[in-house]
Amino acid sequence: MIETDQTDSPGLTPIEGGLLERFPDPVVVVDSNRHVVAANEAARDLLPRNYFGRDLAISMRHPDVLGAVDNAFSSGIDEECEITLPGAVPRIFDLRVFSLRNEASGRIEAVLIFRDITSAKRSDQMRADFVANVSHELRSPLSAMIGFIETLRGPAQDDEEARVRFLTIMQGESERMSHLIEDLLSLSRVEVNEHIAPTSTANVDVLLKSLQEMLSPRAAERGMIIELDVAANVPTAIGDPDQLHQVFRNLVDNAISYGKEGTPIRVGVERIERMPRIGGLGIAVSVRDQGDGIPDEQIPRLTERFYRVDKGRSRSMGGTGLGLAIVKHIVSRHRGALAVESRVGKGSTFTVTIPGQPE
Repeated sequence: MIETDQTDSPGLTPIEGGLLERFPDPVVVVDSNRHVVAANEAARDLLPRNYFGRDLAISMRHPDVLGAVDNAFSSGIDEECEITLPGAVPRIFDLRVFSLRNEASGRIEAVLIFRDITSAKRSDQMRADFVANVSHELRSPLSAMIGFIETLRGPAQDDEEARVRFLTIMQGESERMSHLIEDLLSLSRVEVNEHIAPTSTANVDVLLKSLQEMLSPRAAERGMIIELDVAANVPTAIGDPDQLHQVFRNLVDNAISYGKEGTPIRVGVERIERMPRIGGLGIAVSVRDQGDGIPDEQIPRLTERFYRVDKGRSRSMGGTGLGLAIVKHIVSRHRGALAVESRVGKGSTFTVTIPGQPE
């Protein structure tokens, strides 16, 4: 978070400092020694603490950024380039750098304006991925349905038994295609805004109790119960309630599908005193089943699009292979983490950690 009042920066008048704050995009000003002399509030996510008066290279170790600044000073010509800045979720910027003379101090300074184009870039990639994924995943069921239709209009036209069997298969395939498109659209929406951390809050206890009530009938069909254990001191989550509901639903749905019949599904919620990487309070939600487990070598691939440990069983249950990919990207947007522990023959535990609201 920026701690320096830009209007108090050396050589910067109150009017100039106020002007910087009117820019919606991050703006950074450096002197000829490349020391940061001003930055607006929008730049707080790009610069660490204690950036003021220090070399920009300390705050932003990106060769293209530093090269653009040096070129702007040496040539006096505006520089423009596209850069990707690392972080919990990488962000893509269109960077423009130009030099000018500060009338108050008489010195030459360089102004860096960062225009965030992450959403636009992600949208372009999502469209390309969506077309590729849909064409690949829908090809087989569509071909099968076309074959069934041709058979029903020809050799099986008067075969009542074949008509009932084929129509049942076609209904199942059409439902799976519908679920696939819904999941692809959901994944695309999440990925487009993944770089924007949510600011709303959610009560995890309320979300999970609602989910328990919603999914208990389905669990009961397999002789299973959903056990919920929420610690007393769990903070409110910083997150999108709808997206968190989707995360927990996908995990519990998987536990119902892949747990052994007649075994419980245990959902636990605990408080984390310090979140890894980002610090601060956190919440850990774990979903444990007593299924067949997952081999160690397959765990790293679980969140890949369309990856299935048991392809035949997943398809027969109507799975699209996108559930854990959606979970991964939602958790990433919340600056959290997903961990998987599993023992073959014993079951699996999926644990999601998300930030909690400071007390």
